Amino acid sequence: MSLAFREPVENRLGALCAAVGQTVQVAAAAFCGLPGMLWRQRSRQVFYRQLYVAGIGTLPVATVVALFTGMILSLQLGIAFRQFSQELMVAYTLTFAMFREMGPFMTGILLASCVGSAMAAQLGTMTVDEEVAALEMMGVNPIRFLVVPRFWAMTCMAPLLSFYTCLIAFFGGALVGYTQLNIPFLQFFRQLVEAAELKDLYVGLFKAMCFGMLICSISCTVGFAATQGASGVGAATRRAVILSFLSILIGGYFITRFFYAL
Repeated sequence: MSLAFREPVENRLGALCAAVGQTVQVAAAAFCGLPGMLWRQRSRQVFYRQLYVAGIGTLPVATVVALFTGMILSLQLGIAFRQFSQELMVAYTLTFAMFREMGPFMTGILLASCVGSAMAAQLGTMTVDEEVAALEMMGVNPIRFLVVPRFWAMTCMAPLLSFYTCLIAFFGGALVGYTQLNIPFLQFFRQLVEAAELKDLYVGLFKAMCFGMLICSISCTVGFAATQGASGVGAATRRAVILSFLSILIGGYFITRFFYAL
């Protein structure tokens, strides 16, 4: 390997390690900032506002995405199982797919694209306009003031939103089962309840909570690192979404591998 090619690779690896370290530091500081947030009224107000943004603000999009995801999965599974006269297996498979993977995955994608991008853009704008530097000059910790309420709002709302998307997807699957596969609603939901296991639910909620932490930590870290005016804010927003998507995919695999090791 030539020296001219080795140096850019080493620089990129060093930048990647530094970015991961900064993200871990931000996440650790935000995690430890919960008592202070609950103690300060201003932080609690920001926390409540972020709960609304991460939860209620994403419900319309989450409802449409979850409904049609459940319908698509049920339709495709029904086409496959109909060849073996096992249409009732659609409910079993849909339960496993949504609780274990698709529910947390859809929630992470929605939060990264709708909420994480907005966080990166807002904090990036504040950084470029030197508002973050002004907070530091006034003795205000930017992570405690800006990141902690967002971090815990995402952590709290991600599991709830994941559970909501699963319920809507089940309804969409039951709708397709009734109209396309001749499965009565009550029988479809009875199969869902029989197939559901507490471990699948807990693992899915834990996975969604981890996704919320990752998305917020990455988005805030990238936002604080924004430079070069409006173009830098746009680049930071795009980078936050891309890194959040990658972290969701990689983290989802390792969490599933840990709880469902072969």
